[in-house]
Amino acid sequence: MVDIERLTDMVGYQDGSVVSRTLIKKDVGTVTLFSFDKEQGLSEHSAPFDAMVTILDGSAEITIGGEPHKVSAGEMVIMPANIPHALKADEPFKMMLVMIRQN
Repeated sequence: MVDIERLTDMVGYQDGSVVSRTLIKKDVGTVTLFSFDKEQGLSEHSAPFDAMVTILDGSAEITIGGEPHKVSAGEMVIMPANIPHALKADEPFKMMLVMIRQN
């Protein structure tokens, strides 16, 4: 049986918090949903793999390699491997993160 679900309904907002839900976790990569309350975010870090972020709801500022980018629902951005990145929600914000591991 195949379940069809709305991505934005699969992870809820929580006051003052970041919430995540892993949908797929395999050796080859992961798909994770996140919700961020206003002003919440992730501090600067880097990953050894390219990551694709799809904005599902709200808006945020994603900084990649020191350059800030405003993103909102319906947009996507690729965060290159080994480049520092961070994000902060301008308002309640949901995103899907897809990471594919390289051999």
